[in-house]
Amino acid sequence: MSKDRYSRQSFLGANSEELISRCTVGVPGLGGGGSHIVQQFAHLGFQRYVLYDYDVVEESNLNRLVGAELTDALAETPKLHLAKKMIYGLQPNASIQGFACKWQDKPEPLRECQIVLGCVDSYKAREELEIACRRYLMHYIDIGMDVHGKEKPVIGGQIIQSSPGGLCMRCMGFLTDEKLAAEAARYGDAGHRPQVVWPNGVLASTAVGLAVDLVTNWTRRSRTHTYLAYDGNEETVRESLTLRNLAIKECPHFSGSEVGDPILIEL
Repeated sequence: MSKDRYSRQSFLGANSEELISRCTVGVPGLGGGGSHIVQQFAHLGFQRYVLYDYDVVEESNLNRLVGAELTDALAETPKLHLAKKMIYGLQPNASIQGFACKWQDKPEPLRECQIVLGCVDSYKAREELEIACRRYLMHYIDIGMDVHGKEKPVIGGQIIQSSPGGLCMRCMGFLTDEKLAAEAARYGDAGHRPQVVWPNGVLASTAVGLAVDLVTNWTRRSRTHTYLAYDGNEETVRESLTLRNLAIKECPHFSGSEVGDPILIEL
């Protein structure tokens, strides 16, 4: 392979190409957000993937699903197949463990990851993913968006990093018992949430940036947690006011004794 391929990302560090290629990333959910994420990971040089999605391409996906074409909707192509196609098109030697199911149905391969990027639709699914990642000392990065209001729509979203030793999504005020209870009460009634390609792209790109920093430490910030709020009307991504105003410094929900170095990659 040409030495020039990654020359323009050499600012990530002398060993960044090797570190990126040896990091195993998990992506449960390969829809609007997940499709952006796997595409960008493949461009950056990531070689090891654990992917989950049981869904197929529908016509309503074509406004946001990266890599999907009209023929995929007609053929009901699995989203997992599209993700693999994008990765192998850029990284033919990539190692991909792909599962056409929910991650809970086959959780063992997820434990091999150093970083998991969740592209799931519910608070409950986010809670379950974070618990699994904390248990196995993995970084969890969550993205999500929603549109509120009909007469004057407001696009909002979040990018959250929850790492061992840092604050969790409950600490940061994103996951609450009230939100989980309200979601459970309207289970099966939520319908289709509005989704468009550009907010998913913003959220996914920011999440990928956090993941690359965890692998290479190119910013030297060593973040243990992050909560970024996306305002789609103003086109801004800023640190959440909730996080800025937090008095809590240590997570009471996950034991500090379970802290390790989940990003340690042997060269």
